[in-house]
Amino acid sequence: MIYPSIDILLNQVGSKYLLVNLVSKRAKEMQEKGNLQMKEKDYVSAKEIGRALEEVSNNLIKLPEGEE
Repeated sequence: MIYPSIDILLNQVGSKYLLVNLVSKRAKEMQEKGNLQMKEKDYVSAKEIGRALEEVSNNLIKLPEGEE
């Protein structure tokens, strides 16, 4: 099973397209700057895309106002 579930993510973001945009920006930021919002051992995924999805599912990343 893939973690986090797409159903959980879509409840928080609302659109697959917004989710892809948000997660890709966050993954790129993680790759370039190396900053994480959780402890590294708390992530299930080893890759930035998965980690960004986990941050969205844990409500650590939200859409900026006006993009919903």
